[in-house]
Amino acid sequence: MTHYILVHGAWEGAWSWNETRPMLESAGHEVTAVALPGSPENEQDLSQVTMQNYVQTVVDAINQVEGKVKLIGHSLAGAIISQVAEHLPEKIEKLYYVAAFLLKNGDSIIEAMQRDPDGEFLPELSFSEDQSYATASAATWRDKAFHDVSDQDIQIALNMVQDLPQATEPFMAKIAVSDEIFGRVPKVYIRTSLDRMVSPKLQQEMLENWKVEQIHTLSAGHFPTLSLPAQLVEHLL
Repeated sequence: MTHYILVHGAWEGAWSWNETRPMLESAGHEVTAVALPGSPENEQDLSQVTMQNYVQTVVDAINQVEGKVKLIGHSLAGAIISQVAEHLPEKIEKLYYVAAFLLKNGDSIIEAMQRDPDGEFLPELSFSEDQSYATASAATWRDKAFHDVSDQDIQIALNMVQDLPQATEPFMAKIAVSDEIFGRVPKVYIRTSLDRMVSPKLQQEMLENWKVEQIHTLSAGHFPTLSLPAQLVEHLL
């Protein structure tokens, strides 16, 4: 039996894993879906929604588990799980990046998105006057994120993310990882070939940053958790 720790991305919540979590559990595994600060299941003031607090929340979840875990991050959570691995390498059996940011030391999510010529989500965001948070319209979510998701699942997801303010600090934060610690933790990357948020080109660039033991590709947009949950679980197992 393995204990899986699932970490959602920006604008999301633990709800993002509602279709994948029971499949992992039915295969006989323990699963914890983390609710990051600011998510619907862990509401916090925007000032508390920082990369440091994201990382600490996941560290705390792992420290409640006996033995090693498999740590999965979707999208923005790639930057989180990398830094968690830098803090707790002895607790992590393997890292799984699902269309996620696998960044070099000193890089940031916003910088990676800005250099992605095929990324269609960032230009559609609406930023607050002080740049402290961003929102996306229903049309943007439908066209740039959920374009391969069923209408029923789109509506459920839209009810959770539409017009939700996402703090920008985690996007701006420079990540801190090392070859000596993070570099030694086994990694799996699950690419999404139809992705309009983190394009296949950017995913390929990030795959060249670190040694990755296994690479899988799903014919999916940015949310295989919603569009291809069974196929995603196959790779996680």
